[in-house]
Amino acid sequence: MRKAALIALFVLGFGCAGGLSAAVVASTVATTTTTTATTATATTATTTTATTTTATQPPALIARGVTIGGVPVGGLDPDSAYYAVKAQFDKPLVLLVGRRRLRVTPARVGASPYIRTAVARARIAPPRKKVALVVAVQGAQVRSYMAALAKRFDRASADSRLFLRGLRPYITPEQIGRSVDRTGGTTTIVRALKANKRGPLSLRLRTIAPSLTRSSFGPVIVIRRGSNRLYLYNGMRFRRVFGVATGQASYPTPLGRFSIAVMWRHPWWYPPASDWAKDEKPVPPGPGNPLGTRWMGLTAPLVGIHGTPDAASIGYSASHGCIRMRIPEAEWLFSQVRVGAPVFIVPA
Repeated sequence: MRKAALIALFVLGFGCAGGLSAAVVASTVATTTTTTATTATATTATTTTATTTTATQPPALIARGVTIGGVPVGGLDPDSAYYAVKAQFDKPLVLLVGRRRLRVTPARVGASPYIRTAVARARIAPPRKKVALVVAVQGAQVRSYMAALAKRFDRASADSRLFLRGLRPYITPEQIGRSVDRTGGTTTIVRALKANKRGPLSLRLRTIAPSLTRSSFGPVIVIRRGSNRLYLYNGMRFRRVFGVATGQASYPTPLGRFSIAVMWRHPWWYPPASDWAKDEKPVPPGPGNPLGTRWMGLTAPLVGIHGTPDAASIGYSASHGCIRMRIPEAEWLFSQVRVGAPVFIVPA
């Protein structure tokens, strides 16, 4: 009996141990299963987040063949298109002023492009569409720039000047002037900016002609009082010399530079307000007229070049201040000169 009881207790203890082992194994399996489930859940969540980031869409590209202000932007994204157009617009304009080549940036002349607006239109434009680039230009800044160019390039004309050099006429060369066409230049620059063109752009220089040139001077008279000679020049070119009579010592012919003020055919002679003529009467035109047949009055008061019936006085200081000539020679000279012709009287 006692032995049988011991055997029964042993069997019961082994069964309990087996149940405990089974519980431990079951717990381990359950724990493993839970951990696996948790890991799977975390992995799934991480994969889902990565998939969301990758799904962000890239910016749309502009259709092929599209241009903005002449700049190709087809196939570019908006930012790339913006910088491509800006790089082209910021290039300087090339200006030609005479023989000079200048460069000026659009910003210097007040130009502002609306590039963002043009890019927005290009994004929805069909292929090969030409999108205009709108440009705002400050007219006052363009005019200010043209004024600066004028100050730099304008040149006043200079007339030829006449003076004596070694008793002969010398005429300085004339100088042709020029001026920048400001109005035309402003229009040219504005049009180029609005069309996104950079030239070269030719700015017109207007020619300013002088009033007097070497070729326009015409006759010049030089009277040498000491030697009683009258020299006629055409500008600087010598033409002819004449013997004349000049003023007496008490009534000298004045020295200096004068010009012909009046020219009369068949003049009357009127007595001047001078002691030597106080009892004289006016003399009408005719053979006995003291002035002959021609009178070329000078800007020197009461002095002129004229013919004389007293040909024997030629070559002497015999007049009362005037310059006497033989009548035929005075008539010829009269036909060669004009009012305003310069007359030099020198002591030689």
